[in-house]
Amino acid sequence: MKKIGLTLITAFVGGAMALGVYKVIENKYSDNLSFEDKQKVYFTSNPSTPVSSTGDLDFTQAAAAATPAVVYIRTTYTNKGSGGQDQLEQMFGDMFGQRVRPQGPQMASGSGVIISPDGYIVTNNHVVEKADKITVATNDHRTFSAKVIGTDPSTDLALIKVSANNLPIVKLGNSDDAKVGEWVLAVGNPFNLTSTVTAGIISAKGRNIGIIGSENSDDDNPFGRTRNQSTPKLNKAIESFIQTDAAINPGNSGGALVNTRGELIGINAAIASHTGSYEGYGFAIPVNLAKKVLNDIKKFGTVKRGFVGVTFTELNPDVAQKLDVTTTNGLYVNDLVPGGGAEQAGLRKGDIIVKVEGQPVYESSDLQERVGRLQPGDKINVTVLRDGKDKDFAVTLKGDAVAPSNRIAASKSAEELFNKLGASFHALTPAEKNRLHVNAGVLVTQVREGGLFDAAEIPEGVVITSINKLPISSIEDIDKAIVKPIQGNIIIAGIYPDGSHFSSAFPAQ
Repeated sequence: MKKIGLTLITAFVGGAMALGVYKVIENKYSDNLSFEDKQKVYFTSNPSTPVSSTGDLDFTQAAAAATPAVVYIRTTYTNKGSGGQDQLEQMFGDMFGQRVRPQGPQMASGSGVIISPDGYIVTNNHVVEKADKITVATNDHRTFSAKVIGTDPSTDLALIKVSANNLPIVKLGNSDDAKVGEWVLAVGNPFNLTSTVTAGIISAKGRNIGIIGSENSDDDNPFGRTRNQSTPKLNKAIESFIQTDAAINPGNSGGALVNTRGELIGINAAIASHTGSYEGYGFAIPVNLAKKVLNDIKKFGTVKRGFVGVTFTELNPDVAQKLDVTTTNGLYVNDLVPGGGAEQAGLRKGDIIVKVEGQPVYESSDLQERVGRLQPGDKINVTVLRDGKDKDFAVTLKGDAVAPSNRIAASKSAEELFNKLGASFHALTPAEKNRLHVNAGVLVTQVREGGLFDAAEIPEGVVITSINKLPISSIEDIDKAIVKPIQGNIIIAGIYPDGSHFSSAFPAQ
């Protein structure tokens, strides 16, 4: 008995020591972990109760796991008119029975998903773009001001943050494992109805519907956002949506698509509708693509995206006949980017991309989504059909110097003033400080349309060294400095890429 007791005491002490060391390591290194690794730490410390399978069609546990981490997002934005035409509409609209656009600040709403206990939230870019003020309401009725950490219009994703800790989060799942026909839940805030859960199945995967970057003003276009604002036209959109018949309506944008285990597999983004309301199908951004985008935004302030370096045409029977090729599946290579990864690997015009990483390619989304998860410098295995035979190539992805910049904007709290700057930042490394001969500074990694940086033509690549005469070395320093205006102005000083110095002043209100 004494031996058993001693063994139990030894096991208890050893376990306590291991847990203590684990907690020290967790606190020390958590800031450098990816969102996925941080979640592994969280769920190791906070094991969740196993939830039901699809077999018994009981969604209660999945809903209970996801709902606390889905937030309601309310945005305020300035109604920026288009000059004289808007003034004439305002003057004469009522006289002729025309609808007059409302003047003053406008409101919009959407959803978001908490993915880190320290306040990081994923939502759609179109939910927060051009927002002057962003307010987040949690499921337990707490409200926070949020700031935009960064956006990626190419995938319609945005990362925002609130100042809070110990928030409930949704466990990140694996969208590659999601199967057509699998039951899923859509969680969000449609029509301002908070914490709404709807159920359906996955209807299809890899959908490319041409919604990202299109204005969708044409009545014949059935694909619309779950909102009424239009989105600027973009190049290089990445679409590989999960299609579901779970009801998604205006206000669901940025909400969660979860499986029956309560795991996040997609971020709801769009609906197929002629009316703007649900008509049968919704679309969500796969979480495996979102993971890469969000980790890049948190780490670099922008997305590091690699490119294969080809232009192509999706094949179908009609296209294949016009191009005089025998296969009707794959991507026909129209041209190669000079010096790009595909050219250097040996691909040629007229090749047909039939596989990527061993998986068949039927449409552009099969290639784009896979590449969208990778960084410049990563290799991807591509199989092409050439002269009737399959040939394999290892393509090293290249960065794109002319990739479209991701440009937002709003006032009074630190978060509002931060959003008003309309930029994203990355702290300088010691080596960068030595090269620039500065003791402090943050690099501007993204300038968003409509913000103060955009108006003052402060470009990406600039180093901000001080705000309101306070040295800046981190985003936290920015938060502290911008709430201390000098004579009602925010004074920003920094260094242009050519080494010249500048100082600009903006009204704080």
